[in-house]
Amino acid sequence: LLNICYISINTIDFAEKKNKIVISKKGFKMRIIAGQKRGTKLYTLEGKTTRPTLDRVKESLFNIIQNEIINSNFLDVFSGSGAIGLEAASRGAKKVILCDKSKEAINIINKNIEKTHLKEKVELYNLDYETLLKTKIKEKMDIIYIDPPYDSDFAIKSVEHIINQKLIDENSTIIIETDNEGKILEELRK
Repeated sequence: LLNICYISINTIDFAEKKNKIVISKKGFKMRIIAGQKRGTKLYTLEGKTTRPTLDRVKESLFNIIQNEIINSNFLDVFSGSGAIGLEAASRGAKKVILCDKSKEAINIINKNIEKTHLKEKVELYNLDYETLLKTKIKEKMDIIYIDPPYDSDFAIKSVEHIINQKLIDENSTIIIETDNEGKILEELRK
């Protein structure tokens, strides 16, 4: 019923919309890789609380969903630096909603929004994911990207809230970045 892509750190057949995630080293520089703002370097968060997605992984992800991005409503639930959502905006998403509960992340996202000049396409919320999904989203989302902290149940809870709040339809795509694909799949089947 739902289109769900899983990105896992396990090696997976890419033809099944999966890829290998490589955890980046400190000092990793991110950039917008395609679209209007191609090549724009982005600010990143320091520390171990976020995991920047490597350019090659981001490019692979966007190659999978490229035909769905133009004029889409794109939601990035655990935004970190905002790189994934800003990539979607650069590639033609109509509206991008970014959310992170960390004030440090919000400061970095604001800097990246300013640097990319994509403010007119972006809504930014400094909220926890449950508050965002229960109270702030009023329209259907075409693409939802969920990259929660590993070793949490936030991915499953996010999907439950998304379904309960009717934020998707049969054409929507949910992308979950995880280090435990088996657990996520098992929980979603319940």
